[in-house]
Amino acid sequence: MFGLKQNPVKKLEKSYSKKLAEATAAQRAGKIPEFARLSAEAEEIGRQLDEARAQ
Repeated sequence: MFGLKQNPVKKLEKSYSKKLAEATAAQRAGKIPEFARLSAEAEEIGRQLDEARAQ
């Protein structure tokens, strides 16, 4: 907005945490296919997070 850039690592950490929470909620509700999909998405975000931290 004012020329400030959001830290990409923090953004990915927040997204990763949110996906894990959603996956946990789906698992507890017995929605196993949704849990599997959300877990895969969280894993991909985790890979991106590792890459961003390595830079």
